[in-house]
Amino acid sequence: MSRRVAVIMGGTSVEREVSLVSGCAVEKALASLGYAVTLIDADHSLPARLAQCRPDVVFNALHGRIGEDGCVQGLFEVLGIPYTHSGVLTSALAMNKPVAKQLFSDAGLTCPEGRVMNFTAVLGGEGFEPPYVMKPLNEGSSVGVHIVLNADNHRQLTHEDWAFGDQVLVEKYIPGREIQVAIMGDRALGAIEVRPRGRFYDYETKYTDGKAEHFMPAPIHADAYAEALDIALRAHQTLGCRGVSRADLRYDDTSGEPGTFYLLEINTQPGMTPLSLVPEIAANYGLNFPELVAWMVENAACDN
Repeated sequence: MSRRVAVIMGGTSVEREVSLVSGCAVEKALASLGYAVTLIDADHSLPARLAQCRPDVVFNALHGRIGEDGCVQGLFEVLGIPYTHSGVLTSALAMNKPVAKQLFSDAGLTCPEGRVMNFTAVLGGEGFEPPYVMKPLNEGSSVGVHIVLNADNHRQLTHEDWAFGDQVLVEKYIPGREIQVAIMGDRALGAIEVRPRGRFYDYETKYTDGKAEHFMPAPIHADAYAEALDIALRAHQTLGCRGVSRADLRYDDTSGEPGTFYLLEINTQPGMTPLSLVPEIAANYGLNFPELVAWMVENAACDN
């Protein structure tokens, strides 16, 4: 057992509050197993804090930019500290939605039709006819996602609604169901269906109790369930992920089952909050939360 673990959380991204919840949950679980845990709220003093506490392993509980996109992973590599989740290149690839989408397509995985566009051009009516989805190029947890279902919905968008740069990813809207799959190492642990009580599975819905229903295992056709696991594992391997990841899929069963899956993205650092999906999927697989985070710590590594 690695005795000294630094849990890195918080940071400065828009997902800071969720990261703090994840980090505290991880700290409590690891401490219960006898690890010596130091909680670090990541800021510009992070290198000095790590040098001071000299951990054997870093548990990276950051979400969003800097923490998920390869930046902080590069710091851990320079310091030579093994860390949880994916490495520098994989993290950067997964966070860049258009690049990841191209790699998935090249690997034969079906993704929604889409392209990168100028935000002003989208507001001007260029590109897709509704319904479509507009996303930031490099945010997580559905931050900034707009689903445009009709022309009136489209006209409600303004520059004031958007704080994520001039370029956006616009994709064809896929009807159907939200299916998420957890991967641990080389194993697909299971698939869960999420049904938002509102119209969409957005940031607020993901992290507010009572905003969505979870169905584990996902109540879909057996062949479709097996296919979801296969897609998620192939996506994990395509990007070179290690540790734990979560694949986000849309399942279009509007013409009956088995339906058609569309891979939306891979999350290389899924949440570890009480409402997060990976711990719920792992529990159904037979791994409780402390066992899950301990596995992640004991399988931490550097790329170089």
